[in-house]
Amino acid sequence: MDRDQQELQFLGFFGIVKESFKIIFSWRKIFSQITLALILPLAFVFLAHIQVTQILFFKILNNQESLEYGTMDYAKISHKISSEWTAFWLFKIAFFTFLLILSLLSTSAVVYTIACIYTSKPITFKKVMSVVPRVWKRLMVTFLWSFAIVFIYNVIAAAVFIFWLVLSGGNSVFGIAILVLLLLFYFSGFLYVTIVWHLASVVSVLEEIYGIKAMIKSKNLIKGKIGVAVALFILLGICFAGIQLLFEVFVVLQWPQDLIIRIGMGIICFLLLFKVILFGLVIQAVLYFVCKSYHHENIDKSSLSSHLEAYLGEYVPLKAANVQMEQVQA
Repeated sequence: MDRDQQELQFLGFFGIVKESFKIIFSWRKIFSQITLALILPLAFVFLAHIQVTQILFFKILNNQESLEYGTMDYAKISHKISSEWTAFWLFKIAFFTFLLILSLLSTSAVVYTIACIYTSKPITFKKVMSVVPRVWKRLMVTFLWSFAIVFIYNVIAAAVFIFWLVLSGGNSVFGIAILVLLLLFYFSGFLYVTIVWHLASVVSVLEEIYGIKAMIKSKNLIKGKIGVAVALFILLGICFAGIQLLFEVFVVLQWPQDLIIRIGMGIICFLLLFKVILFGLVIQAVLYFVCKSYHHENIDKSSLSSHLEAYLGEYVPLKAANVQMEQVQA
């Protein structure tokens, strides 16, 4: 990241995208190693989850149809369906556990690497992997707070939707129009919380704060750059949704049924997915530095460098006033 700090505040949507690509290609060796160790397994787990989920779910549907039409012994098929639902949810729990672990490890590795690049610190894959487990613990606390906020947000949203459906009856044009408006507000709020959470992950690595404090800091940082952040995350969301749609149509649903096409599309989706994941993680870190610069918070590279070394036990962590960025006049 060879831009002057004051120049970062002027980066918009295309500037951040360009800077992210530039960082990846300039440091392709270390990012390739991180990708092979963490991001490739993450992409594989995500796609495998889609395939296995559909297989288990279709088996349950077939057995339920057999139960409905009485083609098999009722008690036997009921027990089979119950076992399959248990297997389905156990698989879901295992998947989300692995996904969470790999996601947090990947975030830790990429953000730490970019911070080292920014501070001109020598960086090796071995050093990154030795730091990742320590940073991961901080990210887990931030994730748990984010999860709690999202859970409460969804409970409140569900209560509002149910209340309005009961109140309006769900039949009038006015009632449907308000419901659509509520859905737009819901998705807008959900996108905002998602952006704050991802930026808080970067804060948890590069600053001493984490958890709810990192969420609050992230919310303040995003002010003034919310439009750029929304555009970036919508772009990433479209990429993820497009890859998932291609995978489900050509691989999971087997359309067309040509085996070579299925295998080819599966490989293409896999290659696209890990590239999008890496690109998204780099964007998070670049957005953090852009937001800091936008708020005229000078980043002391030497203090940040010492903060990063503290993860390795080479330095005693400095106090927040020293490690963090001091406010400077515009």
